[in-house]
Amino acid sequence: MFEKKNRNPIAVAVVMTTTLMVGCTSQAGSVATETAAAPTVVASMDSGTPIVAPGLKPAGASINPSLAALGPVPVPPDNPITPAKVELGKMLFFEPAIGGDTSTPCSACHEPDQGWAWAEDISRGYPGTVHWRNSQTAVNSAYYPRLFWAGSVSSLEAQAKSAAGGAVAGNAEFDIVEARLALMPEYRKRFNEVFGDEMPLYRNAFRAIAAFERAELVQRDAPIDNYFNGDDSALSEEQKRGMALFNGKANCIECHNGPMATDFDFYNIGVPTLERWKTDGLAQITYRYEMYAKGSNEEMYRNSKGDPGFYFRGKNSWDKGKFRVPSLRYTMYTAPYMHNGTLMTLEDVVDFYNEGGGHNDYSKNKSDLIKPLGLSDEEKEDLVAFLEAFSGDEIEIERPKMPGYAPLFTKAELMMEKK
Repeated sequence: MFEKKNRNPIAVAVVMTTTLMVGCTSQAGSVATETAAAPTVVASMDSGTPIVAPGLKPAGASINPSLAALGPVPVPPDNPITPAKVELGKMLFFEPAIGGDTSTPCSACHEPDQGWAWAEDISRGYPGTVHWRNSQTAVNSAYYPRLFWAGSVSSLEAQAKSAAGGAVAGNAEFDIVEARLALMPEYRKRFNEVFGDEMPLYRNAFRAIAAFERAELVQRDAPIDNYFNGDDSALSEEQKRGMALFNGKANCIECHNGPMATDFDFYNIGVPTLERWKTDGLAQITYRYEMYAKGSNEEMYRNSKGDPGFYFRGKNSWDKGKFRVPSLRYTMYTAPYMHNGTLMTLEDVVDFYNEGGGHNDYSKNKSDLIKPLGLSDEEKEDLVAFLEAFSGDEIEIERPKMPGYAPLFTKAELMMEKK
């Protein structure tokens, strides 16, 4: 299970956005003027219903699907994609008014030139705070049935809302966000055209952002896709040797399978605690706040140093230290890796798994899948080369021009006031 971020293209060449398992062994609103596009339709993403896109491993399945080219993006029936909605969502992705103090748009933690993520160990926090986990890439996030490191939400719409309102992320008050957007004539016009809203509604803002991510932050033409679509030359001989290791000796396929190269499950692989947690006062404040807010007991609150991860979903002791297996796609651009950014390069990640993982506060829950691999230096190089095949060219877009606020008073009214 990798994890992510350093901007070294070779070192970063693959592993997922924060927990790759390389080396395992053995929300809705009224729609007024929408016309749906034709991508694959799945269960409602606002309903909390688990979503399984074509070719993805259903919950409870016992057979690991092989790697495959990525199929059409799953689109919920209650939020169809339209060009106007995508354009609005693109604007809102970069819109500072979405954040609490107007400094934390989505792009603050998901920078296009940093892999649509954040190239540091843990994500940028809301001003005056420190975040507590590594920022994952937004690219191909539309294919995840559960998002965030601990799988706390089941749709892009819910993810956008949770991030925008999170205390150490966007920290937004949604009624204030709506008021800000309403003071921008451009947004009033666009929300009316897309959703039929008289005034912008925050729930529809998140639906538009999700539509943008499904339409434009998707990569289906990486070398691995081209190879499985019939182009044998898409992979080098070194990469083909790496693929054999991936499916065989290294057994990465155990957890990194299917079109997204993840089984979407949760594992403790022994990622060590980030040293910053022990020395950074603001980080400790964030950590204790999260422990308290998510319902830890007194002993955990006062004594734990490591991130409990998936434990917070069901409060089962055996889930402490588990995190979701991220996709291997687009990871060339998303280092450092793991949920806390403790591994700086792809080579570090492969070494980590080759040595049988690491140790943390919850090592008694460490997965039995994580064992020494016995890879030679040449084999490790081949594996890294293959992992690079999951990333195509960087996704670049032209940043939209942000609309301005309308003045509360006209010049004539202000002149009258002075008189």
